[in-house]
Amino acid sequence: MYEFHTDYKKYFEIQLSNAKQWVLPFIKEAKEFGKGTKVLEIGCGQGSLLKAFSAEGCVCVGVEMYALWLEKANEWLAEEIKEGTVRLIDSNIYHVNADKDLGTKFDIIVLKDVIEHIHDQEKLIAWMKHFLNPGGVIFFGFPPWQMPYGGHQQMLQGWLGKTPYWHMLPMPVFKALMRKSNQYSDDLVEIKETGISIERFERITRRTGYEIVKQKHWMVNPVYEYKFGWKPRVQLGLIKAIPFFRNFFTTAVYYIIRPKEE
Repeated sequence: MYEFHTDYKKYFEIQLSNAKQWVLPFIKEAKEFGKGTKVLEIGCGQGSLLKAFSAEGCVCVGVEMYALWLEKANEWLAEEIKEGTVRLIDSNIYHVNADKDLGTKFDIIVLKDVIEHIHDQEKLIAWMKHFLNPGGVIFFGFPPWQMPYGGHQQMLQGWLGKTPYWHMLPMPVFKALMRKSNQYSDDLVEIKETGISIERFERITRRTGYEIVKQKHWMVNPVYEYKFGWKPRVQLGLIKAIPFFRNFFTTAVYYIIRPKEE
């Protein structure tokens, strides 16, 4: 298992640096934010993005269901929580009572490396529309399912963790390979069930009444600079222009969407 999956503090710092250098500037090109901007992050993990937004003066709410990530977020965002600029909700997003638990609408909703883990993605994306302030936007960052490590298999040890594309094998074979290496993971099975392509994401946004404001496809995901020393590279225009094919060679996509005006 790679070090950044076991050294939680290092992973937090990597994600915080990535947020400041790449994610927040991308969002700001489409939506200005600062003091008093209300931000909701779904699947906030250890809270690196919340910390970055809070440093810009935003008032943030993070929803997270995994106990370990919440423990780390409470530890590393202790100052922000004390000051009232960050609030954490311990819940599966589908179990959140929006009126009781959220209590407000938001200017920006963020899902970073989350939508590929969500069941019934269309339901969630449609639901979020109702919790945006006028002019509000939603940011998505995710790895297309068909990309070399779209199954998150890099979290495994040995050849399974280093081999690209094998996550696209039929589910019975996929499970058998993990069992044979004594590394069976329900999390990876879930990702195989919920993995999302570029085309499917764009279809969902159209069906649920959104328009795409801004997008960027990455040949080399910016976070790989911290993990592997690879310089970020935007996807080549020719590859980006070929639907489906681009999924296999695009390691991450960033999207900003907003509800269509009625």
